[in-house]
Amino acid sequence: MNKIKELSPEDVDRIIEMAWEDRTPFDAILSQFGITEGETIELMRRSMKQSSFKMWRARVQGRATKHSKKSPEDLLTFKSRMQKGIALNKMSKR
Repeated sequence: MNKIKELSPEDVDRIIEMAWEDRTPFDAILSQFGITEGETIELMRRSMKQSSFKMWRARVQGRATKHSKKSPEDLLTFKSRMQKGIALNKMSKR
Protein backbone atom coordinates (compact mmCIF):
# COMPACT_ATOMS: atom_id res chain seq x y z
CA MET A 1 0.00 0.00 0.00
CA ASN A 2 2.92 2.39 0.56
CA LYS A 3 3.72 2.19 -3.14
CA ILE A 4 0.29 3.65 -3.95
CA LYS A 5 0.83 6.61 -1.62
CA GLU A 6 4.15 7.40 -3.35
CA LEU A 7 2.56 7.69 -6.81
CA SER A 8 2.06 11.09 -8.36
CA PRO A 9 -1.43 12.14 -9.49
CA GLU A 10 -0.29 11.71 -13.12
CA ASP A 11 0.84 8.13 -12.40
CA VAL A 12 -2.47 7.33 -10.69
CA ASP A 13 -4.38 8.69 -13.72
CA ARG A 14 -2.26 6.59 -16.08
CA ILE A 15 -2.73 3.43 -13.98
CA ILE A 16 -6.51 3.95 -13.99
CA GLU A 17 -6.44 4.47 -17.74
CA MET A 18 -4.36 1.31 -18.25
CA ALA A 19 -6.66 -0.67 -15.96
CA TRP A 20 -9.71 0.38 -18.01
CA GLU A 21 -8.05 -0.71 -21.27
CA ASP A 22 -9.20 -4.22 -22.14
CA ARG A 23 -5.92 -5.47 -23.56
CA THR A 24 -3.48 -3.99 -21.06
CA PRO A 25 -2.55 -6.80 -18.65
CA PHE A 26 -1.92 -6.24 -14.97
CA ASP A 27 1.65 -7.37 -15.66
CA ALA A 28 2.21 -4.21 -17.72
CA ILE A 29 1.07 -2.07 -14.79
CA LEU A 30 3.36 -4.05 -12.48
CA SER A 31 6.39 -3.60 -14.75
CA GLN A 32 5.82 0.13 -15.32
CA PHE A 33 4.69 1.25 -11.88
CA GLY A 34 5.64 -1.60 -9.53
CA ILE A 35 2.17 -2.21 -8.14
CA THR A 36 0.52 -5.63 -8.13
CA GLU A 37 -2.91 -6.64 -9.36
CA GLY A 38 -4.29 -6.43 -5.83
CA GLU A 39 -2.82 -2.98 -5.32
CA THR A 40 -4.26 -1.89 -8.67
CA ILE A 41 -7.70 -3.12 -7.61
CA GLU A 42 -7.38 -1.27 -4.29
CA LEU A 43 -6.31 1.90 -6.13
CA MET A 44 -9.31 1.60 -8.43
CA ARG A 45 -11.63 1.02 -5.45
CA ARG A 46 -10.35 4.17 -3.68
CA SER A 47 -10.24 6.37 -6.79
CA MET A 48 -13.61 5.64 -8.35
CA LYS A 49 -17.27 5.88 -7.43
CA GLN A 50 -18.60 2.61 -6.08
CA SER A 51 -20.83 2.02 -9.11
CA SER A 52 -17.94 2.65 -11.53
CA PHE A 53 -15.67 0.33 -9.57
CA LYS A 54 -18.30 -2.45 -9.63
CA MET A 55 -18.75 -2.04 -13.38
CA TRP A 56 -14.97 -2.15 -13.96
CA ARG A 57 -14.51 -5.13 -11.65
CA ALA A 58 -17.24 -7.10 -13.44
CA ARG A 59 -15.51 -6.44 -16.78
CA VAL A 60 -12.06 -7.40 -15.54
CA GLN A 61 -12.92 -10.58 -13.65
CA GLY A 62 -13.80 -12.64 -16.69
CA ARG A 63 -11.37 -11.07 -19.13
CA ALA A 64 -8.45 -13.28 -20.10
CA THR A 65 -6.55 -10.41 -21.73
CA LYS A 66 -6.03 -8.71 -18.35
CA HIS A 67 -4.01 -11.71 -17.17
CA SER A 68 -1.00 -12.64 -19.29
CA LYS A 69 -1.05 -16.29 -18.27
CA LYS A 70 -4.68 -16.66 -19.35
CA SER A 71 -4.32 -14.82 -22.68
CA PRO A 72 -4.03 -16.75 -25.91
CA GLU A 73 -0.42 -17.04 -27.08
CA ASP A 74 -1.25 -15.67 -30.53
CA LEU A 75 -2.87 -12.54 -29.10
CA LEU A 76 -1.31 -9.41 -30.52
CA THR A 77 -0.86 -6.82 -27.80
CA PHE A 78 -2.77 -3.61 -28.40
CA LYS A 79 -0.79 -0.41 -28.06
CA SER A 80 -2.86 2.66 -27.38
CA ARG A 81 -2.01 6.09 -28.75
CA MET A 82 -1.12 7.15 -25.19
CA GLN A 83 1.61 4.53 -24.81
CA LYS A 84 3.94 5.96 -27.44
CA GLY A 85 4.38 9.10 -25.35
CA ILE A 86 5.57 7.25 -22.27
CA ALA A 87 9.25 7.26 -21.38
CA LEU A 88 10.62 6.12 -18.01
CA ASN A 89 7.08 5.82 -16.60
CA LYS A 90 6.36 9.48 -17.19
CA MET A 91 3.96 10.82 -19.75
CA SER A 92 5.27 13.35 -22.21
CA LYS A 93 3.50 16.62 -22.82
CA ARG A 94 0.39 16.30 -24.91
